[in-house]
Amino acid sequence: MKISLSRMLASGSQKKIEPILFEWFTLIGMFIFAAWLLGIRGVWSLLLHSDPTGITMIIIIMFSIATIWCGTRSRELHRQRQSLEYQKTNPGSPPPADSWAYEYWEALRSNPRDSGAPMDVLSERTHGIHSTAWWVNSLQLKLGLLGKVIGFSILAMQIGHMQNFDQSQAQDMLRELTSGLGIALLTTMVGLVANIFLGLQLTRLDRFADEFIVQAQLHGLKIKAKD
Repeated sequence: MKISLSRMLASGSQKKIEPILFEWFTLIGMFIFAAWLLGIRGVWSLLLHSDPTGITMIIIIMFSIATIWCGTRSRELHRQRQSLEYQKTNPGSPPPADSWAYEYWEALRSNPRDSGAPMDVLSERTHGIHSTAWWVNSLQLKLGLLGKVIGFSILAMQIGHMQNFDQSQAQDMLRELTSGLGIALLTTMVGLVANIFLGLQLTRLDRFADEFIVQAQLHGLKIKAKD
């Protein structure tokens, strides 16, 4: 057991910091390029003018704000991981300000009555706020489905108001019918795309936070072994 524990601690100490902030900037560069490409092809104008409900614009704004938040969260997690590694390599140096890992290790040294309390606090700091972001991600998908319901409702009402069919007015009637169908398809598509790309960012944040907890726990085992 001691051999496996020592191997686990040694393998954990050799882990390199994943470039989560660089990955986010790379993704942002791809988003900017894609937005520019869609703009010159007139896709943004089509999206905004084809949806009179404004749901498409709401989803785009939500996605943009959530993506910026993911960037700030990536920066904070990266800073905390750098702080953790610095304290592991320089155990006698003063800790950086607001270090989650240091506060977790100090809580372990104090031997609290509830042995799981330090880990609960650390998990809340690394993952707690992510639950709200995941709710926003699901909200994007639900707004897309709401737009789908509204679009098909408009389509159904337009069909219900048709009293007779005149071949001379067929083109105008088809244009009116496809407006509701366009709302349904566009809002669903935008909601799905936003849900996929924001989910990708949040999954990466969760994975980085998981690795942070693992490294903090491994060093915490070393502290408990010394005590």
